[in-house]
Amino acid sequence: MEALINAGGKGTRMGQCGTEKPMQEIGRKPVVRRVADALAGAKTVDRVLVSVSDHTPETERYLRDSGIETVRTSGRDFVGDIHEAFESMNGTFVLTCPSDLPLVTSEAIDGFAARFDDRMESLIAVVPCSLLRGMGIKPSYTRQMNGAEWVLSGITIMDREKTLRGEYLQELFYETDRREFAVNVNTKEELELARKLLEEDK
Repeated sequence: MEALINAGGKGTRMGQCGTEKPMQEIGRKPVVRRVADALAGAKTVDRVLVSVSDHTPETERYLRDSGIETVRTSGRDFVGDIHEAFESMNGTFVLTCPSDLPLVTSEAIDGFAARFDDRMESLIAVVPCSLLRGMGIKPSYTRQMNGAEWVLSGITIMDREKTLRGEYLQELFYETDRREFAVNVNTKEELELARKLLEEDK
């Protein structure tokens, strides 16, 4: 399966850090590299592509110099970038992942992908809201399902061809309490939390 990492956004919630969000270092490695390495190491992934834009030139240079494949998108909005990147891909299904999920591992990705089959149109990884709040993270968006409150991790598998045709995808959910899916680095506080959790995992 092909995998797409989205790294072309403005990263406005991070504020002025002097470094593009995908290039923020966690454990002496840019967060986008952590995600790319996790996807490249997954048994279910055979190609990794990273979408970049005018908002992330430093990220684009770093990835190019590291031999990681990129595709340039407009950076205007998330949905538009997905469509533009999907045009450069070939498979029926694509696993998408944000560039700011530094704790994600190859094993976690394979566990998620194992729950998908080609009768599905999309599979979305969600984590309990209580898990994030327990770590001191305030979710920006939550979703009520099965009598509980959930947060979208940003990791999905999507039918690429139907997405490009503008068709609505039937949504199925992968519910997990793994913190590898829970910590997105959108703010300076979340960046420091990710660094702390990574040190604890060593």
